[in-house]
Amino acid sequence: VQLVESGGGLVQAGGSLRLSCAASGLTFSSYAMGWFRQAPGQEREFVAAIKWSGVYYGDSAKGRFTISRDNAKNTLYLQMNMLKPEDTALYYCTRGTWASTYDYWGQGTLVTVSS
Repeated sequence: VQLVESGGGLVQAGGSLRLSCAASGLTFSSYAMGWFRQAPGQEREFVAAIKWSGVYYGDSAKGRFTISRDNAKNTLYLQMNMLKPEDTALYYCTRGTWASTYDYWGQGTLVTVSS
């Protein structure tokens, strides 16, 4: 299984970015997928997940971020709007398991939001 994130970069506060995660080595449509992030010196934080039962967001993402997927392209997305400096972090794509945990992780893409 390989997960490769892209789309990070430097953006001003209030701006938008769309992250992508290209997945290979798995039957992509069969799995829940998620996004987590980790800021320097902080623990990894749940951002969003897309499952058979629906989509779920962490408190910091609600109302600003949208998770989606294109099963035909084996790609997961995270549309991030109204970005804030506190959104600065390394963003990871991950595969969900039937036990509601996450097993495979990408290397991350860095998002930096300037004030």
